[in-house]
Amino acid sequence: MVGRPYHVAVMVEEVVELLRPTAGGTILDATFGGGGHTRAILEAMPGTTVVALDRDLDAARNAAGLPVTLLMGDFADLDTLLAEEGIDELDGALFDLGVSSHQLDVGERGFSYHGAGPLDMRMGPSAPRCADEVVNDWEQRRLAEAIRRFGEERFADRIAAAIVRNRPIRDTLHLAGVVADAVPARARRSGHPARRTFQAIRIAVNDELAALAAGLDHALRLLRPGGRVVVISYHSLEDRIVKRRFAAGATGCTCPPELPVCACEATAELRLLTRRPLRPGPDEVLANPRARSARLRGAERAPGGA
Repeated sequence: MVGRPYHVAVMVEEVVELLRPTAGGTILDATFGGGGHTRAILEAMPGTTVVALDRDLDAARNAAGLPVTLLMGDFADLDTLLAEEGIDELDGALFDLGVSSHQLDVGERGFSYHGAGPLDMRMGPSAPRCADEVVNDWEQRRLAEAIRRFGEERFADRIAAAIVRNRPIRDTLHLAGVVADAVPARARRSGHPARRTFQAIRIAVNDELAALAAGLDHALRLLRPGGRVVVISYHSLEDRIVKRRFAAGATGCTCPPELPVCACEATAELRLLTRRPLRPGPDEVLANPRARSARLRGAERAPGGA
């Protein structure tokens, strides 16, 4: 969209401060997008090498002129893509999850419920399906389960039934209207009634949660001792995956408390950098309303952690 930046990077200062101890090493920006975080890292941390990853072909154009190695692909293939570049260790990694402003603003991508666009919602060409398949081909029970699970939508059954009843759904505006009509009037007062359903379909199209879990595991395995990983999530499903993975990695001895000495010899893999998720300040939310749901968590690879 003319006059708007490709994407406004969220919580840039917080990201840089958490990654600053890794300056001079190799940092993976696993969601390059518009390159805002990468630019800030390169400016604030001289001598740092940034490897960028994105599966969106539009986002790749933003790497032109930057001293970065750009890899095209999905989180789930992160380890393979890095290995092909001869990278077997990272000093830091950043995941900024969710949909970029560019993807939302360009109607042709099909992410927005505010206008007519194709039922696409693919983050990149490697996505296993498009939204048209989910909306127009999935049987009602499967569709309802996806909306309930990935959108945490309490009216999932009603919405799925309405979608099936109104098939074929032509475009995103048609879908948004069908969903809105299926949601009771009393529940339409907080945000657009189709928001959760669109989130659910997008997650199903791109297999986002499985890719996040796999990518986070890959990045953590590649972290050197003292290396750091920072994740910005935008809804509870993403944040829950990150929170649980970090908590599991930060757990050391698992012996019953009644044992006088440790018998499991387990050591913590990670040290938490954020006991609670950091949130954007009011000034940032005012300047960039899309930042309001962001949650940032960070963890550091413990010495000797395995």
